[in-house]
Amino acid sequence: MKVFHIITLLELGGAQQNTLFTVAHLNRERFEVGLMAGEGALLDEEAKKIPNLLLYFLPNLIRSVNPIRDIIALVQMVRILKKEKPFIVHTHSSKAGILGRIAARLAGVPFIIHSIHGFGFNPYQNFFARKLFITLEKWMAHFTHCLIAVTKENIEEGLRLGIGKKEQYTLIRSGVNISKIQEKARKTDSASLRKILGIPEGAKVILTVGPFKIQKNPVAFVQLAKRVLQNIPEAQFLMAGDGELRENVMQEIMANGLEKNVKLLGWRKDIPQLLAASDLFVLTSLWEGLPRAAVEALIVGKPVVAFAVDGLKELIQNGGNGYLIPPNDITTLSQKVIDILKDTKLAQDLGAHALKSIDSSFYIHTMVHQQEELYLNLTI
Repeated sequence: MKVFHIITLLELGGAQQNTLFTVAHLNRERFEVGLMAGEGALLDEEAKKIPNLLLYFLPNLIRSVNPIRDIIALVQMVRILKKEKPFIVHTHSSKAGILGRIAARLAGVPFIIHSIHGFGFNPYQNFFARKLFITLEKWMAHFTHCLIAVTKENIEEGLRLGIGKKEQYTLIRSGVNISKIQEKARKTDSASLRKILGIPEGAKVILTVGPFKIQKNPVAFVQLAKRVLQNIPEAQFLMAGDGELRENVMQEIMANGLEKNVKLLGWRKDIPQLLAASDLFVLTSLWEGLPRAAVEALIVGKPVVAFAVDGLKELIQNGGNGYLIPPNDITTLSQKVIDILKDTKLAQDLGAHALKSIDSSFYIHTMVHQQEELYLNLTI
């Protein structure tokens, strides 16, 4: 059975890493596997190293809306799909989810699947843009055989908005390699890593991970740092990631004189090690699918403090393994961080519960196995 995955860009994110893991680990005795993606992202070279993978990079498949390049990318997709003749096309992300499903339909692909890693629309878009994206998703659902959601909340939201029918949805968690993350964290020399990062001995460390874009709300993390430092002046804040809002983040840091306390680490692949060297994980996202970094933080036993959005509501138990705060409430977010950093017993209790939070449904091989079963069931 030939299966083609299509994703917009192979950036260093959870959806992209899980897509690469899937196409690398689908059983080659049962499946012939292909991948289409835009060109020029951080994980391109990793994709090229995957054996027995039909790989196509499309330079015109880009994240932003560009009618001319979008049409060119669509035409290229149709040509490739007509040539390869896959039995299943499985799309990911908003842009590829739209263009890829249209291309699969035009190419006569028998079965079309789309993974929702959080919807492409959000509460912060203007009314017309949000309405357009919802309308597109409703239209796409008419010729999508299966919609995979990573959270129950995405399923509920989709049905509430009239996107697809209940029987089209299936829940498959965005998986991580639990044992590998635990091993990396366990082997980390936290003192040495802190020294390399320039963190003073004995300082409390707060970590966030994610691209610097509107969804992740990175400037709010700097605003959080300013408030926490008024109470805990020796605290250190680490930001692993980069992106379009880097200049905004830098301006906020400099405007508040936080250069010594807020460190921009850039893109990192050693997230388990950074978590092991940290005391607390914070996410200031305004909307989410199922954030991989938060899952990893819980696996390592770090409390998570975040805004109460989407998939985080299914990960964090308030007062159990962390705290959920109303979106944009920086004051309360800061106070919870201060409470945890100042109360050793609270931090230990939250960390102990965090270690027990992630069950086998989050294991990355479970994710791949569930997708294989889904593919095979389409033939029944």
